[in-house]
Amino acid sequence: MRRTILQYSEAFKRQVVKELQRGKFTSISAANRAYGIRGGSTISHWIRKYGNDGILPKKVKVETLKERDELKEARKRIRQLEAALADAHIDSSLGDSYLKIACERLGIDVSDFKKKNAITLSELRKKQADLK
Repeated sequence: MRRTILQYSEAFKRQVVKELQRGKFTSISAANRAYGIRGGSTISHWIRKYGNDGILPKKVKVETLKERDELKEARKRIRQLEAALADAHIDSSLGDSYLKIACERLGIDVSDFKKKNAITLSELRKKQADLK
């Protein structure tokens, strides 16, 4: 089964937008019904292209004070975490640079040093647990 694709002329699109702006239709869906336009956002696209966005429906967000405060706290926490991540990245970069400088002064290859002295996080935690 084939779908039929309708293409509307520029003049028709502009006419529908003008009629909406003049108040002939109470809503975009009324214009859809009047002209048999099935696409839910078709006329909205035409309005953005040919008309005034002022006739598009407005979105209003209603939220409680608790929701607003939670959002504010979440944004604050995100900023804190981003700053902490940036600090950790700087610390890591400094550590890598210090290791490279130390290995150069000792005449040791950095990758060889890392292989010989590699310690995993689990081994480090075991050592810390043994010290307690």
